[in-house]
Amino acid sequence: MRLGYTEEARRFMSWLSDRMAVDAKEGPLQIMYRANGGQDLDETSLDHFVGYRTSRSVRIGNAASNQLQLDIYGELMDAVYLATKYGNALSYDAWKQIRRLIDWVAQNWARPDEGIWEVRGGRKHFLHSRVMCWVAVDRALRLAQKCSLFAPFHDWEIPRTTIYESVFEQFWSDDLQAFVAHIGADFVDASALLMPLIRFISPVDPRWLATLKRIEADLTEDALVYRYKNNAIAVDGLQGTEGTFTACSFWHIECLARSHQVEKALLMFEKMISYANHLGLYSEELGASGEHLGNFPQALTHLALISAAYYLDRALSGDDPRQWP
Repeated sequence: MRLGYTEEARRFMSWLSDRMAVDAKEGPLQIMYRANGGQDLDETSLDHFVGYRTSRSVRIGNAASNQLQLDIYGELMDAVYLATKYGNALSYDAWKQIRRLIDWVAQNWARPDEGIWEVRGGRKHFLHSRVMCWVAVDRALRLAQKCSLFAPFHDWEIPRTTIYESVFEQFWSDDLQAFVAHIGADFVDASALLMPLIRFISPVDPRWLATLKRIEADLTEDALVYRYKNNAIAVDGLQGTEGTFTACSFWHIECLARSHQVEKALLMFEKMISYANHLGLYSEELGASGEHLGNFPQALTHLALISAAYYLDRALSGDDPRQWP
């Protein structure tokens, strides 16, 4: 939308609307679909193949398609909100679908899930999932108010407030001086970097600045940012280590810019630009020697790059972008 691709955004919203019309196993939406909208993505390992640098296992399908990821409802509603703000108004039937979806979120936000990283170590009450459930209800309320749409305001305002308070009461650690990855955790997760970007918390709130400081101390190596501690096998259920997660690096840059650390953000941005390949593309992760690992090219990474570049450009030009939509 920021770069002018309004027709693509419209078509994507049409595709999403079709998905909302058919419930999935774990709720109104499935976390991933086939390109044609199919929900069947059963995972199979091809043990006779190896991947890049003999990595195993090679799989088709994706078992994460059967996971519960509550954060997807926040991402969906943020997209719907922006598409409506800068594009076409919602139809009556589309709003009915959204109301049904938000009613479900209002009843299910407190459930443990697998979270944004699609972990295989068991469901937990993840910070990012909790925050994005707040986003889902918040954006629905904003839409209803701004567009004069019928909504059960009282029934939605209660969970929005309850979710908001639960983040500060259940996820804040006085010992770490940070919001932790999940209830009971003693470590931080880089997905917390999205909290100020989706306007859950002020980028200069003392609790947020303390969390940012903890993330920088525990998860960053110069401009590169890990998702969580590499020994967090109890969380992701996987052996071994991984590279830094490129999208997290760009989230970090935007957080710095939003907290008025613009010069540091620009330095980190220029360093990250140097990791792109000869086509200016990025993979999902960067290894210890700067090699590209994981999905390539990864859309999430490039969306994070665009968002960071857009905000940083406005901050450097003196065009104050700190406006609530």
